[in-house]
Parts: sequence; structure tokens; C-alpha cells
Amino acid sequence: MIPHLSIVVPYHNVESYLTECLKSLAVQTLEDFEVVMVDDGSSDGSRRIAEDFVAKDRRFVLIEQHNMGPGPARNAGIERATGAYLAFADADDVVPPHAYERLVAKLAETGSDLACGAVGRLVDGVLEESILHEKVFRRPQLCTHITDKPVLIRDRTIWNKVYRRDFWERAGLRFAAGIYEDVPVAMRAHVLATRVDMLGDVVYHWRRRESSITQCRNELPNLHERLAAIRSVRAFLDERAPELLDGFDALVLEKDILFLFQALEVSEEPEPLLELARSWVASLGQNALNTAPSLRRLELHLLGRGLVAELRKIREFRRAREDAARIVPRGWRNTGWYGDYPFFRNRRLKIPDAVFDARDELKLHARVESCEWTGTEYRVRGHVSIHRVDRRVGQIDLWLSDGRRKVPLEVRRAGRHGIVTTIDPERLAGGGPSWRLQARTETRGLVLKGWFRDVEAHASWRFTASGVPGWSRSGMDMPQ
Repeated sequence: MIPHLSIVVPYHNVESYLTECLKSLAVQTLEDFEVVMVDDGSSDGSRRIAEDFVAKDRRFVLIEQHNMGPGPARNAGIERATGAYLAFADADDVVPPHAYERLVAKLAETGSDLACGAVGRLVDGVLEESILHEKVFRRPQLCTHITDKPVLIRDRTIWNKVYRRDFWERAGLRFAAGIYEDVPVAMRAHVLATRVDMLGDVVYHWRRRESSITQCRNELPNLHERLAAIRSVRAFLDERAPELLDGFDALVLEKDILFLFQALEVSEEPEPLLELARSWVASLGQNALNTAPSLRRLELHLLGRGLVAELRKIREFRRAREDAARIVPRGWRNTGWYGDYPFFRNRRLKIPDAVFDARDELKLHARVESCEWTGTEYRVRGHVSIHRVDRRVGQIDLWLSDGRRKVPLEVRRAGRHGIVTTIDPERLAGGGPSWRLQARTETRGLVLKGWFRDVEAHASWRFTASGVPGWSRSGMDMPQ
């Protein structure tokens, strides 16, 4: 019988991890599948492990090839695969038991071309959130697309997904040789798909191990291959989805370029790396370069000028400021807000002030910490501050809004960042059932607005005015 799902698993000298990976596939709650293992010229005991699974479980099949890398190995596995759906797993990773059942079920329900889910990072046996996939799957959605859900530009891996086989073939997807062969395929699949399903479930455990190919990412040949993959993706996006280019470039500046910096920090002969770095930066769009965070712009500025010693100092500075470097105001008549980094207005280096400009990075932090009924009114205590600014906020204005009306509130300061206000329910009579609390602040000419957050629910704080005649106090949804 034709299996419902084919899982392609290429492997090369992963004897220490292969058993755990294959066991995780054998116990999948979706039973109708095959595992196509591709021996990519292994010289350790991996083949014996694979053969044992073939002997014990008819769903496992094994093919072999000379060592050609993961891309050609996956292509060989796809040619052997017979399932209506297609998935990939790396031999040193683990797949949670319900992963494929949930992914396939969504595709069967929606008719989408591919389904993807969240990823956990296995670090020394402990499961953490994958930084590469952070923020992607916090708001799951069915039947969407990367052009409607741009956060999917961060979903650049192929193994946290299930694809329809007919879509894969129709799109002409195929892996190239090299280290970063999966990134261009993942991006092409997202763009060429008609519909995509996003699941909030963790569907893949990605192991971090220092000896893997991608862990050698600071080496010059590895960095050249990463640049080739970036250029491949950019060329495709430029042709098929140019509106995604800025987001992709921003991600490259956030994630990929770190490996260049790390290489330059330890290199005794930085010139080849500097030449490569300039090629990287030249391949990116100007908009992403201009809108990068100020500390990254400073790193890029030093990189472009070949100031390796200064770049290393900034990298040390960044690591020492795990809670984010401060932003400070400078000037009184025309106050600017700049990153408080080394080399600001350094006479020798003469770095333009614009490189340090961090005004666009300022955000208002406003949260409600308690709301109590006094018998006549509600007393709300909260916190108002500016992210990365180590000073007291200036003027604060507060109001409640139901989307149509605004009701201003008096505010009293309580300490450095604390505020206290009161809400008289009678002032809300005739308004909507739910009100949001907003703040406007002005500090040295800087005006910021923001909605208050619920410190416990991690969502926008809402006041249900139960004190208004005709409303039930039991319907309140704020902290008591």
C-alpha cells in the first residue's frame, strides 16, 4: 500500500544520535508512513543502526550513495519516496510523537500546500525555544501565505514542515549541494505555495551539537556558502516576491552576519573576511541597512572601514550589555537620542552621529500591576518607563478608550516609574463594555504613546466597567 507520509532522513557519521532520531519516528502517532533513510557515505556505525531498523520495522527503508552532502542525499530520498505527503528530518534531531499527525491532519482539513510548526532547541538534553524561529508561531493561522504573514520569512528550515508531494513536484523544488541547501528551498516553498498552515505546536526538536557542519559556521568556506545561499534567496525573492526583500535582508543583518563578526573577532588574518563581509553588505538592500538598530549600524560602519580592533571592542561591549545598551538624550534645543556606545563623537574616528541615532528604537513600557475596588472607585497602580532609557519619564497623560470615546484620567506619580490613577465607573456610563488604558508621555521633546499591558496575562489590559449600572461585577476581567 502507498504510505500516507514519506519522511526522508539523510545521515552521515551520526552514530551517537541516529538511534534516538529513528526511535522518535517509529513511535509517531501517525502510523501510515515510511522512513526513507539515505546513507550518505557513512564510515561509522550509522549504517548498522539503520539496517537494524529496516529489519525490525517494515516502514523503514534504506538506500545509499557516495558522500555528496545533505542536499543530494535528500534528493535521492525524495526519488525513492512514495507518500502523498513529504517530510524531512535530520539524523541528529528528534521529532515529537504527535508532530506528523497534527501537521498532516491540518493539510487534510485545509487543502493547503504545506504545514509548518514551532521548533524547540535541544541544548545538552534540555529543550529551549529556537532563537531562529522566535516570534514565528506565536499566532498560529491556517490557510495563510508568507506575503500575508511576513513573519514567515524567519521560517527558513525545511524539517519543521510537511509538504504535499504534488505541490513539491509542481513547484520544481530540489536541493542544491552545499551546507545551506535548505534555506533556498524553504523560502521557495513558502512563496510558491498557494496556502500555508501555521501550527503553534512544537513539531521538531533541533539539536545543537558543536561537531555538526553548521557549527563550523565561522570558517571562511562556510561563510562563502552562506553568502551564496543568501544571494540565491534574494534573487528568487526579487523575481517572485520583492515585497519580502526588506524583511529577508533585516533577518540576514540580525542573524547571519553574526558569524562574520565572530570570525573577525578571532581571525589573525582578517583581510579575506573583510572582503567577504563587504560583499555580504553590498548584496543587501539599502533600506534594511538604514533601518538596522543603531548598535548594528555601528558594527557595520566599522566593518565597512576595516576597523577590526574597534569592531572587536564593540562586540565586547554588546556582550557586556545583556540587558540592552542605554539610549541617552544629547542637546537641549534640538534633543537627539543616541545609543550610549563607545566612539560617539570620537575625534579620531569621526563616525557620523546618524550611525548612533536610536530614536526609532525607543518604546514606551506601560503595565498595570494592580486594580482594586475601594468602595467608590477603582484604584489602578502601574508602571510607565521608556525601554533602554535610564531616566524618569517626563509628562504623563492617561485616558480610557472604548474605541469611540476617550475618558481622561488624573495621574499621580509614585516613585521613579510608578503611577496611580482612579476610575469612577459612572464616568463610563453609556460606553462600551470594555475599555483600554493608554498613556502619552513627553520627555525632552520625545513624545511616545502606548497601551497598558496586563503584567500577568502578557496582553493588553482591559477594564470591564462592572460598576456602571446594569453591568454585573462578576464580569470583571482585570486583576483584583
